[in-house]
Amino acid sequence: MGGANKQTFQLVLIKPTHYDDDGYPITWLRSHIPSNTLAALYGLGEDCRRREVLGPDVDLVVRPIDETNTRVQVDRLVRDFKRGGGKGLICLVGVQSNQFPHAVDLARKFLAAGLPVAMGGFHAAGCLSMLPVVPPEIQAAMDMGISIYAGEAEEGRLDEVLRDAWNGTLKRLYNYMDDLPGIENAPTPHLPAAALARNEGKKSSFDLGRGCPFQCSFCTIINVQGRKSRFRNADDLEAIIRENYKQGITAFFITDDNMARNRHWEDFFDRIIELKENEGIEVSLLIQVDTQCHRIPRFIAKCQWAGVYRVFIGLENINPDNLLAAKKRQNKITEYRKMLQAWHKAGISTWAGYILGFPGDTRESILRDMEIIKKELPLDILELFMLTPLPGSEDHQTLWKQGVWMDPDLNKYDLHHRVVHHPKMSDAEYDQTYRDAWRTYYTPEHIETVARRHGSVPGRNPAEPAQFMTMFKIMFEAEGIHPLEGGIVRLKYRRDRRYGMPIEPIGVFHWKLAVESWKKIGIYARLAWQGWRIGQKVRHDPKRHEYMDLALAPVNDEDDKLALFAETSGGEAALAKVRNEDLARAKVAAAHNQRLEAAE
Repeated sequence: MGGANKQTFQLVLIKPTHYDDDGYPITWLRSHIPSNTLAALYGLGEDCRRREVLGPDVDLVVRPIDETNTRVQVDRLVRDFKRGGGKGLICLVGVQSNQFPHAVDLARKFLAAGLPVAMGGFHAAGCLSMLPVVPPEIQAAMDMGISIYAGEAEEGRLDEVLRDAWNGTLKRLYNYMDDLPGIENAPTPHLPAAALARNEGKKSSFDLGRGCPFQCSFCTIINVQGRKSRFRNADDLEAIIRENYKQGITAFFITDDNMARNRHWEDFFDRIIELKENEGIEVSLLIQVDTQCHRIPRFIAKCQWAGVYRVFIGLENINPDNLLAAKKRQNKITEYRKMLQAWHKAGISTWAGYILGFPGDTRESILRDMEIIKKELPLDILELFMLTPLPGSEDHQTLWKQGVWMDPDLNKYDLHHRVVHHPKMSDAEYDQTYRDAWRTYYTPEHIETVARRHGSVPGRNPAEPAQFMTMFKIMFEAEGIHPLEGGIVRLKYRRDRRYGMPIEPIGVFHWKLAVESWKKIGIYARLAWQGWRIGQKVRHDPKRHEYMDLALAPVNDEDDKLALFAETSGGEAALAKVRNEDLARAKVAAAHNQRLEAAE
């Protein structure tokens, strides 16, 4: 609380969730994935407090709320504002397209109570960077009284918003998309202990770089964060780790879209290794990389040494024609097995994103590709997404210009719902194929195969991938959501239903919730028991270290017989191109050797 002669300004940072199919916010008792945006803005807010940007007579109080693990109780927050003097700002941060409808619904309630509201995130930034006009939903939000913020908040930009809110002069639009800030020496991203405690496993997250040089047509990052990369430095990294370590946080998700293309990656890993060896500060890391990272000298070895235990890889597809159509030219399916085997040998779990619904896909080709991946690639977690024209992507811009139908309900733009028509599959067939692809990959037999691949590596616990894959299966089967949105113990509140949908009578709501919960408990119990048995079976197999299958077999000249090349669209051509490139290099090397011999 402020001193006797001070006023209080409350900055409430809310990272909103989005609605499920029944119109209830997806909130958990404990969430799996911490919000990097919330940590970054909390750090910036605390820096504003320390610098007294509102003057020495104002106490700035910063409160972060991650709605994936905390219910947003508007009435209670309004009462807190009034007790604190009524001065402050509600910021809805990191709002993605699928979260935009719910964020607007929250804002509507705060505005009705007389509180100022600002909103930022990928939806606003992406739309304003890629479309020639302000989209109607963003214009409607501004007309309601919401201040829209597009861009990043470093380099004093949050200061401006706070001062405007203090003075009652908030602009309807803050657009910084043409001037992205540097992040080196920026305030340390972090969250208070109470907020971190609501993450499962007490994880946190941060970024070390922003921006991406590639041109993938489905991606929004290149148009929101830019194609020119910006980086933190090793001192920034150490400060982040130390700040979190004081609170007992040692597990981190580094949210860089591609850690392997961060030019300071080795400096970062070396600093982490120094902290471990000199001070005993040991961390566990989840990072994101591309499919060519294994070709960077020492990269995987340094990852292993620094504490990387899992990598997310933008595999996207195994059909070269699909990859070219999406401008994902950097992905070479001829390198997939080498890359995944390199991670496997290092004892690091692989987690890949995979997109379904490219124009050339059919139900038969998608289900065939699932079987190819299971048999020929040593991959652990496969995370399936529907090809979605996300606002802010080139795909969305193209369809918008062409006037092609896209579902007007932004809540569905979560990569888990179909929002466009497919050229070769009916809507019903596309939806069913997506569900069947999940079930095809996460069979008990394949979960056991992945567990055995891990069990073949000395020191690895095969029960861990079995448990993790089972969790993904449970989220999809029991909760009906994408596993990326999962958590521990789903929470639902009757009066939090989507604006415009009827509030169910109390008896009806709780009866439906009880029936739904009972069914979920049955699925949870059955699948958890199944996953545990698989893990224990492999773990106690005395011959587990002898396991070998096609996916683990050494890469050799017989690879042209693999279905990965023989049956995928463009696979044979991709392999032939590599063979020709290898032959050309061999000829150049031979000619060079001949010249050396002649000179001698």
